[in-house]
Amino acid sequence: MTAALMNTYQPLALSFTKGLGTRLWDQAGREYLDAVAGVAVTNVGHSHPRIVSAISEQAGLLLHTSNLYSIDWQQQLAKRLTVLSGMERAFFNNSGAEANETALKLARLYGWRKGIEQPLVVVMANAFHGRTLGTLSASDGPAVRLGFNELPGDFVKVPFGDLAALEQIQRKHGARIVAILVEPIQGEGGVQVAPPGYLKALRDLCNRHSWLLMLDEIQTGIGRTGQWFAFQHEGIVPDVMTLAKGLGNGVPIGACLARGRAADLFTPGSHGSTFGGNPLACRVGCTVLDIIEEQGLLENARVQGARLLERLRAELADNPNVLAIRGQGLMIGIELKQPVRDLTLIAARDHGLLINVTRGKTIRLLPPLTIDEREVGMIVRGVGRALAAH
Repeated sequence: MTAALMNTYQPLALSFTKGLGTRLWDQAGREYLDAVAGVAVTNVGHSHPRIVSAISEQAGLLLHTSNLYSIDWQQQLAKRLTVLSGMERAFFNNSGAEANETALKLARLYGWRKGIEQPLVVVMANAFHGRTLGTLSASDGPAVRLGFNELPGDFVKVPFGDLAALEQIQRKHGARIVAILVEPIQGEGGVQVAPPGYLKALRDLCNRHSWLLMLDEIQTGIGRTGQWFAFQHEGIVPDVMTLAKGLGNGVPIGACLARGRAADLFTPGSHGSTFGGNPLACRVGCTVLDIIEEQGLLENARVQGARLLERLRAELADNPNVLAIRGQGLMIGIELKQPVRDLTLIAARDHGLLINVTRGKTIRLLPPLTIDEREVGMIVRGVGRALAAH
């Protein structure tokens, strides 16, 4: 079945034919509760009627013109995102990796404008920013970097959440540092939540040294943590922010937002994208924002996320293999002492529950923002039973 595909994934022997809300159905007609949401993508659920209508209507009107011409839906989405975030300008592309490449180009241009010949970007241990050569350089982890040595880009790595390490790096490389790139919550890294006050401290540090604070909100953005963007929990605003995943609810779209000095670095010809910001993707993006606002999904993510976290801690309190349970909103990780073999398959096969395991031994839960209390209970029971049986 996968013979014609390159060997880049290890998919379960499971294929879906239909999705609706929080549920998916496989080829045999069996129903599953989706607690992954396409890795934090289908935030407003599968086949939302508003999304279906927007795609259908726009497909019959106009899919693509290129950025040689003005695109009204692109301008509308840029305006809404900048208002929601406190940013000033947006650039649209097709994925999170591309959005982060855009951010890294801004950092390089910022250094060039300051006369820094070899600019450095501070990145975090355990980070993941994408699989292009540039974003891979900014990422961490032997599995994703294996075979791709001598990667391009100039980065200096520090432990996530360690302010003392940042001060040491500043003393050693301060003249070359132009930006800090960080995920508010490290998703691929095992749902590692930044310590309280950490982002605010980074904001203060960047202000003092005239660095750009660049936040990768590809997984945390668009309501996942209970705010539009995770940085809003700490009352700060970054200089650069990247988005993707939940912005299109399954339609590919990425965005890089900037403000202040970073917003004016690009000039015509310095960056671009053939498909980025096309009418279909941007109309869907606007529709996603409408749905989140109208259905009160930020509040639902906060309420159901807190409920899910509390019930998981109660359910798994006596499980000897559970090391920690952490998260924010509907982004939750259950770190295990030892990996449980085939846990994603076990949960799907035996309990009709779709989960994800990252970094080998952290169960990552990223359900749609539309889940209700009953579905929270289903997730808790499914995870508990899957772990208890193995």
